[in-house]
Amino acid sequence: MLRRASFWVGNSNTAETVYAYVNYEPKDNEYLKDVKGCATYTEIKEWIMSEYGLKVSSLYVAQIKDKCGLEKRLNYNVGDNKSRVPKCPPEKEKVIMEAFRHFNMI
Repeated sequence: MLRRASFWVGNSNTAETVYAYVNYEPKDNEYLKDVKGCATYTEIKEWIMSEYGLKVSSLYVAQIKDKCGLEKRLNYNVGDNKSRVPKCPPEKEKVIMEAFRHFNMI
């Protein structure tokens, strides 16, 4: 994604604005950071680790988001449907649901 950035060059008598295009890709939905009810996958996983001491994968978070009908981030790493996808265990599902409640997502 290209974003335009402007730079001011010169002194007050010769004010010129120079435009440059910067290749910028937001990391892990950082543009949603301040939106109420939205937490990044990393924030969810860190909260679960601090509260429950459990490590959950982004796959499990995405599976539970599917169950709840929540919007997921775009996945560029799509498989060819030849391998088996592990299912989220019930104990981790409960913890992920608690994280969603904590972040006001559900």
